[in-house]
Amino acid sequence: MKKLLLLIAFLYTGYSYGQIKFTNPIMAGFYPDPSVTKVGSDYYLVNSTFAYFPGVPVFHSKDLKNWKQIGNVIDRPSQMTFFGDRTSRGLFAPSINYYKGTFYMTCTNIDKRGNFVMTSKKPEGPWSDPVWLPQVRGIDPSLFFDQDKAYIVYNSDAPDNKPLYPGHRTIRTFQFDPVGLKVVGEEVQLVNGGVDISKKPVWIEGPHIFKRGDWYYLCAAEGGTSVNHSQVILRSKQATGPYVPYEKNPILTQRDLDPNRKDPITSTGHAELVDGPDGKTYAIFLAVRPYEGNHYNTGRETFIAPVKWVDGWPIINPDQKEVQYSYTADFKEVKQIAPPQSGNFAYRTTFDKKLDQSLLFLRTNDTSWYSLDKENGLTMKLLPETCMGLGNPAFIGKRQQHLTGSASTQMTFTASQPNEKAGMLIFQGEYNFYYICKSIKDGRQIVQLYKGNRTTKGMDLIIETPVKAKTLQFKIEANRGLYNFLYAESPGKWKILKDKVDGKFLSTETAGGFVGSLYALYGTSSGENTKSTASFKWLDYSGNDAIYKQK
Repeated sequence: MKKLLLLIAFLYTGYSYGQIKFTNPIMAGFYPDPSVTKVGSDYYLVNSTFAYFPGVPVFHSKDLKNWKQIGNVIDRPSQMTFFGDRTSRGLFAPSINYYKGTFYMTCTNIDKRGNFVMTSKKPEGPWSDPVWLPQVRGIDPSLFFDQDKAYIVYNSDAPDNKPLYPGHRTIRTFQFDPVGLKVVGEEVQLVNGGVDISKKPVWIEGPHIFKRGDWYYLCAAEGGTSVNHSQVILRSKQATGPYVPYEKNPILTQRDLDPNRKDPITSTGHAELVDGPDGKTYAIFLAVRPYEGNHYNTGRETFIAPVKWVDGWPIINPDQKEVQYSYTADFKEVKQIAPPQSGNFAYRTTFDKKLDQSLLFLRTNDTSWYSLDKENGLTMKLLPETCMGLGNPAFIGKRQQHLTGSASTQMTFTASQPNEKAGMLIFQGEYNFYYICKSIKDGRQIVQLYKGNRTTKGMDLIIETPVKAKTLQFKIEANRGLYNFLYAESPGKWKILKDKVDGKFLSTETAGGFVGSLYALYGTSSGENTKSTASFKWLDYSGNDAIYKQK
């Protein structure tokens, strides 16, 4: 009886403290290359955005589960634009840090001026203009603050620019002046190749240094960002090395598991470790959810897993081989008033006052071609630019965050010429997209479905049908590797334009690059000037993945 009472008391104590359940990914959809920092009891997270604008979203959480977007680091065209950049170029791998009242974000603009740092007194911004760091040659810079010194650590070239094999890289560091925002002294090489250069490791990248006890730890990704992705750890008694690798590396990978397992999570890596509210260590990292083979349309996403310290080394996901879709921890959940980011959900985005800050433009935000009001919603001018170019088309996108789900909108538009088109995209890259739109042909209003064509650098008509209504609803349904395209001339009276369209065309495996798919509101006059506009009343999104309905 005494043992039973003790057990009840223990359970009651645990329950009263609160237990939180994480659902992976914690940031679903195209939220790659996560970096996280803890300031007091607050957590801040950033992700890569490549050629999309605004760049580098900033999220806040109290519990590592519930994330609310509070801003974007690059939200002014005067800071940076991405004209001429393909969708998967632009910004690579941001890192966020905090030191003595200032937030720092370091990142790489891959095809322009390289590495830079930006600062802000508040994580939501406004953030400064970029300060470029020409001496930092490479990618994935991050900062480490060590009492009275700071360092910038990054992926760089092989020694003397003479790689011994493809993918041979190094990790290097400079001392960093956090006030003058510049490097100090001479560059120091920390890692050559990876944890064991005799095995020809590739793409050592995404480095972070942190200190625990008397040890400095260097945590980095290895193996490339696809199925061979992994996380490795090294340590030293000094920030500048020499670093000794953990003999049981990697500390996280899924590459050795059965690729035919059910509901796989793959390509794990690019991790950063952080202390949770319970004082235990957690890893925030990227991974993907393929629906067949290595095909996934949701891009690289942000996941969480517990960390166990063993003999002075951190092990990510220590109790299972497979990264789990859910974990529990013994601390209190702190919910936020914000659009959900994990599990199944549905909500409507309206356009009566201001744009939701999670919506994405291509390469910049030019406010001259759109307006918002309660009656019409989002009104776009049809621009000559198309989504196949490298400029700023009339395009506003929302991430696809589920393997199974849908997006829909209500649009009012009448084309005056066949070159004028407006509707919805499911968009992965310049030539990997489908476009359901309204246009005109032989004097009749029509609904059309197009598919991007990389060979012709254009788009091919799949199907078209006449319509009479000025106001239409469009819906795109995703079902893993298949998509359905629907329209309605009366609200909710859906007609299938084309179903079971090949969705692998939108997957990273087929399309390449580093981004995920977006549902986008889009209008174009296809290279010609026009005064025509299209108005979108709302954008509905719904996600319904089977994995989250299992009990």
